[in-house]
Amino acid sequence: MLMGTIIAVSLAALAGWLIFLQRKATLAESKKVDNSKMLQLQALERLTLLTDRIALPNIIGRVNVPGYSVRDMQQAITQAIREEFEYNITQQIYVSTEAWSAVKNLKDQNMLIVNQLASTMPANATGLDLCKLLLEYLMNDKKGNLHEVVSEVLSYEAKKLL
Repeated sequence: MLMGTIIAVSLAALAGWLIFLQRKATLAESKKVDNSKMLQLQALERLTLLTDRIALPNIIGRVNVPGYSVRDMQQAITQAIREEFEYNITQQIYVSTEAWSAVKNLKDQNMLIVNQLASTMPANATGLDLCKLLLEYLMNDKKGNLHEVVSEVLSYEAKKLL
C-alpha cells in the first residue's frame, strides 16, 4: 500500500513536471513570436522614418545651403538620400520583400528625379534654382508623392502584425 502511494505520488509529480515544462516551452515560443513581431515593428518604424527623411520636400529643407551651385546641390541631395538609405539597410531582413522594395524604389526614384532635373539646368544655375524646380515638379507630378505611397505600404505591414 505504501509502495502504491509512493508510486502514485511520484507519477503525479512527474505529470505535474511535464505539464510545467510544456507550459514553459509554449511560453518561450510565444515570447519568441512576440520578439519577432517586435523586431518587425521596430524595422517598419525605422523604415517609415527613413521614408519621411528621404521624401524630396523634406530633404530639400535639410540640405538647402545658400550659395551652392546646381551641381553642389544635386550632389548634396543625392548623397543625403544615399546615406539615409545605407544607414537603414539592415532593416530589410525584418520586413517583407514588398515593403523593402517600396523603400528601395523610393530611394532610386528620388535620386533619378534629382539627377534628371539637375541635368536640364544650365551650368550657372544655383542650388536654389534646382530646389525650386524640384518643388515645382513635386507639385505637378504624382511621382513626387511616392513617399506617401511607401508610407502607406509600411503602415499596412505594421497593421497586419498588430
